[in-house]
Amino acid sequence: MELNQIHNVYFIGIGGIGMSALARYFKFIGKNVAGYDKTPTHLTDELKAEGMSIHFDDAVELIGLEFLNKENTLVVVTPAVPQSHQQWRYFTQTGFEVKKRAEVLGIITKDTFCFAVAGTHGKTTTSSILGHILYQSGVDVTAFLGGIVEGYNSNVIGSGKTVTVAEADEFDRSFLHLHPNIACITSMDADHLDIYGDTASIEASFREFAGKVEDKEHLFVTEGLPLKGITVGVNSGQFSAENIRIENGWYVFDAATPGETITGLRFGLPGRHNLTNAMLALAMAKTYGVASGDIAKALESFQGVRRRFSYQVKKEGLVYIDDYAHHPTEIDAVYQAVTELYPGQKVLAIFQPHLYSRTRDFADGFARSLSQFENVALLDIYPARELPIEGITGKWLFDKIENPNKKFITKADVTGLLKVTDATVIVTIGAGDIGEMVPQIKVVLDEKN
Repeated sequence: MELNQIHNVYFIGIGGIGMSALARYFKFIGKNVAGYDKTPTHLTDELKAEGMSIHFDDAVELIGLEFLNKENTLVVVTPAVPQSHQQWRYFTQTGFEVKKRAEVLGIITKDTFCFAVAGTHGKTTTSSILGHILYQSGVDVTAFLGGIVEGYNSNVIGSGKTVTVAEADEFDRSFLHLHPNIACITSMDADHLDIYGDTASIEASFREFAGKVEDKEHLFVTEGLPLKGITVGVNSGQFSAENIRIENGWYVFDAATPGETITGLRFGLPGRHNLTNAMLALAMAKTYGVASGDIAKALESFQGVRRRFSYQVKKEGLVYIDDYAHHPTEIDAVYQAVTELYPGQKVLAIFQPHLYSRTRDFADGFARSLSQFENVALLDIYPARELPIEGITGKWLFDKIENPNKKFITKADVTGLLKVTDATVIVTIGAGDIGEMVPQIKVVLDEKN
């Protein structure tokens, strides 16, 4: 099915961060867009306000009449939807064109110049920085992102027809549907072992993705990864952030590139991992031909991604940061950034594990990472798409944490804990519904001082 044949697009799982970016794109280019999701969220509220019809009951009769024409309707399904889903079964059994999000991204990006950002961590921030650089530099770009970018209030940047930026998601090997002209790989730690089985299979999949980039001068990899490409890093690599200092909460640094050194760059996202993300975006933009001055201006004006080290409260004596981290390596990055920015201050980290399988596979890593914080509170596991696994519970993980200042709490306990804690830096961490609690937490903390 060609894009010009499609009049209607129906999403099963429309509230997902990647799915909703596609929904916004199709709405923008004039298609009828509707869909189903399991529960209402801030994001589904936004989509409804933008004119999309969304319901939350899995019933075939709730599908709008215009979406029942198989000749001009595309159905997009998230891999998280179970095969028992009634609407999904209806569309597949009656001969509709049903595609995964990654397949649709593949169709969209096939006829554009495609930047693809892969990696188990950092791809949303890196692709958002890249999309921002390209858009602010006048490139005819559309960037499909896995987070809401501050300053745009959207997971889509731009409305270009000739250049695309896409997150290359390794889940379910989705990124192999893309057609990258320039790509980067931020990291390839073990993750999604429920899909891959072992680390070797994950690495093989990333190597297959890397093989899709024909010009190896257009493949950028974080220094230290066992992949052939142009290396990028902090104080190392062919593109390297150097002479790094912190001035009034900003990173100020020089970017050493194969052709020149760009001096005095300013970047506002904390953490050395974000410096690497910025350098990867810089390397791709520079290779595409964006002027160094335009890159510098865009890096300084980039405001970040919602739930990626997002400041919610930032005042004298109290800071509240919210972060999407859901893997031990990501929690380590949060800890590094917090301790670099707020040395000597009392920190309380509140973590909600995401998925039973991920908790099982990385329990020791989670316990080690969380034990670094001076104070840690642990919520029970957010199941997302999974059914419980016997013996794998939040309490089981809690018992592994070696920290005398730890608490196992429910979501209902969070506000009470925040009212009595004397921590001056609060961090909420996790990819589950803890993000929905942010407004409530802000109210409690604003009342404290």
